[in-house]
Amino acid sequence: QVQLVESGGGLVQAGGSLRLSCAASGRAFGSYAMGWFRQAPGKEREFVAGISRSGAFTHYADSVKGRFTISRDSAKSTVYLQMNSLKPEDSAVYSCAARYQYLPEYISNWYEERDKYDIWGQGTQVTVST
Repeated sequence: QVQLVESGGGLVQAGGSLRLSCAASGRAFGSYAMGWFRQAPGKEREFVAGISRSGAFTHYADSVKGRFTISRDSAKSTVYLQMNSLKPEDSAVYSCAARYQYLPEYISNWYEERDKYDIWGQGTQVTVST
């Protein structure tokens, strides 16, 4: 299994940008599909974005489409979340997660399901001020 460590969170003004990183240590990073989730105080953890093991397929929550971009760098064993046009409602703890992807990459009806991922990072705080 891989171990995941998020970084890049912080305080940013509304309309600004931030890039989160999720560094994976361990073998076979390229065999894992990756996802980003977020959780605000008093709310359930929600899906933000997902990416298949090769990066060929990406998926986004409706709330972030057109603003956020997920990507991965196989050489660095890192997945990124580029966040643009940030809004106060984007404030949350952002966590990355991994799932060993046994299925073909075009099978994409599972990314939003939290229990499909079995490796999680500790999270990084993102705060968007008005």
